[in-house]
Amino acid sequence: MKKTPLYELHVQAGGKIIDFGGWALPVEYEGIIREHETVRTAAGLFDVSHMGEILVEGPDAEKYLQKMLTNDLAPMQDYQVYYTFMCYPDGGVVDDLIVYKYNANLYLLVVNASNKDKDYEWLLQHRAGQVTITDVSDNYALFAVQGPNAQRILQDMTSTDLNQIKFFRFSSEVIIGDTPVMISRTGYTGEDGFELYLSPDQAPSLWQKILEQGQKHGLRPVGLGARDTLRFEAALPLYGHELSADISPLEAGLGHFVKFSKSDFIGKEALLRQKEGGVKRKLIAFEMLERGIPRAGYEVQADGKTIGYVTTGGIAPSLNKNIGLALIASDYAQEGQTIEVAIRKRSMRALIIPKPFYSKKYKKA
Repeated sequence: MKKTPLYELHVQAGGKIIDFGGWALPVEYEGIIREHETVRTAAGLFDVSHMGEILVEGPDAEKYLQKMLTNDLAPMQDYQVYYTFMCYPDGGVVDDLIVYKYNANLYLLVVNASNKDKDYEWLLQHRAGQVTITDVSDNYALFAVQGPNAQRILQDMTSTDLNQIKFFRFSSEVIIGDTPVMISRTGYTGEDGFELYLSPDQAPSLWQKILEQGQKHGLRPVGLGARDTLRFEAALPLYGHELSADISPLEAGLGHFVKFSKSDFIGKEALLRQKEGGVKRKLIAFEMLERGIPRAGYEVQADGKTIGYVTTGGIAPSLNKNIGLALIASDYAQEGQTIEVAIRKRSMRALIIPKPFYSKKYKKA
């Protein structure tokens, strides 16, 4: 298994190490529920160094990415961050990713770890014009500091006014402690927070400094288990569950990141057909009405037939409810509709409710 620069520190801290897509990463330290609550009430520090980073540069960088990505980069300002998809011609998703714009000739794509090699090959395969595409994943360690106390903790460690870094914006030259980082107000938890990109050799010392500095504000290290329950409550998609080569952005209810007004992009024609004809499946949120925990892959039923399946399910620690996301036939996808989830050979009733389960606490002002 591959190891991040923080592997030894995770082991020393009692992290329970698992194989996550070929990476040795901590699933938890003190328990998923406790770590989840720490992020919701104070702050958590995550090692997400397994994520992939791909640099796209050159005079035709913007033109090339406009063809590759569903979001419209034309209105994007320097040092702004966008969420977007890379799609196949049939509208299925190659990956969902974050784009950092330095300038019109230089972009950093941050992609899912398990898709990095596939994404890189896809980008190279469709390269056009004066563009250089480089996998720079080994150049970065990546931390996330998330939760209501995240800014207070990091502000104590820098002379940069972090209020100046707005939601989905970044700064490439900030000193945290004595370490230079690229820092963005982004995250995957539904809370305010920051992500820090830095040199791998400086990662262990900065990790320890942030933990020390944040201790008085309730900061604790958080594993992948709570990262998943946090994003799930905020109804943020996970590739391979709510998005995939077989699940389009429109089916996932994420059409606002697909801009049909811009010129051609890969998948546009197929997605336009979906939009005009209406999607046959929709991603819905549900709450169990009976005692049973839904899990990914469980069948969803109505009128005595299977209408779809659970994409993510479990207990929501913040809500103390059993909830799920499911991809089901559009005819049944109305809020307030009762459905059934097949749990251990029993059909248990559930209610379709609005997304997200947990109101996001992003700092957008």
